[in-house]
Amino acid sequence: MIPASLAAPAPGWVRDTDVVVIGSGIAGLVTALRTHAQGLRVLLVTKALLDEGSTRWAQGGIAAALAPDDTPEEHLRDTLVAGVGLCDEEAVRALVTEGPGAVRSLMELGALFDRAEDGTVALTREGGHHRRRIAHAGGDATGAEISRALLAALTKSEGIEVIEHALVLDLVLDGGRAAGVTLHVMGEGRRDGVGAVRARAVVLATGGLGQVFAATTNPQVSTGDGVALALRAGATVTDLEFVQFHPTVFWLGEGARGQQPLISEAVRGEGAYLIDASGERFMVGRHELAELAPRDVVAKGIMARLRETGASHVFLDGRHLGARMWEERFPTILANCRSHGVDPVTEPIPVVPAAHYASGGVRTDLYGRTSVPGLYACGEVACTGVHGANRLASNSLLEGLVFAARISQDLARYWPGPALALSRPEALDLSGPEALDLSGPGALDLDGRERGGVLEPSVRADVQRIMSEYSGVLRNAEGLARAERELAALAGRSAGEPCVEAWEATNLHTVATAIVLGARRREETRGSHWREDFPDRDDTSWLGHLVTRLDDGPTTTYEGAS
Repeated sequence: MIPASLAAPAPGWVRDTDVVVIGSGIAGLVTALRTHAQGLRVLLVTKALLDEGSTRWAQGGIAAALAPDDTPEEHLRDTLVAGVGLCDEEAVRALVTEGPGAVRSLMELGALFDRAEDGTVALTREGGHHRRRIAHAGGDATGAEISRALLAALTKSEGIEVIEHALVLDLVLDGGRAAGVTLHVMGEGRRDGVGAVRARAVVLATGGLGQVFAATTNPQVSTGDGVALALRAGATVTDLEFVQFHPTVFWLGEGARGQQPLISEAVRGEGAYLIDASGERFMVGRHELAELAPRDVVAKGIMARLRETGASHVFLDGRHLGARMWEERFPTILANCRSHGVDPVTEPIPVVPAAHYASGGVRTDLYGRTSVPGLYACGEVACTGVHGANRLASNSLLEGLVFAARISQDLARYWPGPALALSRPEALDLSGPEALDLSGPGALDLDGRERGGVLEPSVRADVQRIMSEYSGVLRNAEGLARAERELAALAGRSAGEPCVEAWEATNLHTVATAIVLGARRREETRGSHWREDFPDRDDTSWLGHLVTRLDDGPTTTYEGAS
């Protein structure tokens, strides 16, 4: 059984604000900064430290039509092709049209992108792009530079309250409308333990769900908390079966688990190519762009070659790029490879696909609004429609920028000024007049659904094993049915006492169950969803979306193309 809530203890303290933003990657930070600039009070909650989300790990860059020979229309075409028929064209048009201005606004905030000799922003290519439109910083440290600039702006922006080391548990609902969140703060201090934030709007910017798999490029904090929370709150989630596996992740050996080193697509953009153990460039002839085909094509090409040869990995060969290119353009990747005993200047890099990005998520409209009034979603946790069945390289940071701005516009439109009085910052006595009454207005409304218990922390490793074995790059009916049975069996392993590790394990189990439901239902191969038993794309039956909701249990329904 999937719980309708995480059954946390009653809140020991309460805060009031106008907007609570959950997450401190590019989506959360930009939303917080822009919303605060609109005159609203903002409380920013992050699971670890402010700079420990996925944004800082982004290597390649951010895509936008900044070059004189490029246009938003060309960027739109490349995005639609990568999405394999399932993109929302209106959302993509908003992304590519507003993207160049959004990147320039990021520069105005202080982000320092690499420059060409003529002083313009240096641009490179990545998979699926027909133009050089990827802006990068520090060679291959784009995410770290963007995070630095946004955190510096946050420091200068007075009035945005921040709570670090806080795991968000559940949405607080008032008559079906989002009215805040409950959360557990980890660490010392008066706010330690479970508390609640009351707000007029909640913005989920919690990032990805890569930790549902044993091997992923995602950090340890990426446990699908936002998607799981949204499901428990009754929100609509869509396209979860489309989990993108990055083609070139450093191979650490058989059975490697946890976060894996990413070898940016920009390395291929600068001319590196894939070879097998015999030295053959196996992507040539598979796609017009060869190694620069969309990620799903390259990942499938690698897996096909591994099946043909029986090898455990292939190689990314960038020896011909030369030492200067590696040292100046890819210093982070170079150092990382050398730390694992491989020098890309003189030898090819062993690589294999690994879980990287969720193209699906909490369904939103063009302004980040979900099916639950007052609940917004932005960034990887959201499904805005821009990615379809497979995200185009370097569109993720851009999506966070563009839709964060749209959310802040919407918040200012509906709530043009502060209205809530702040509670005292100290811990509150639940028996006093300022306690959060969980039985009255503002209560955690479960809509009559059974309140389930959390799962024991060890479930996390079992979920990762099941998902990697049966619902990874290659999927089939037999494996997915087995995954469904084994995940259902895990639901009986309840934790004695709730704790952070148990809540995370429960979130991973919730998300994994939803992914498997979608993957089993979609009987075709499209984008990042590869069914061995249904190897062809089927536009007649499957040119639409799978929508998941949590009723008595998770249910998935098909919505055809409009």
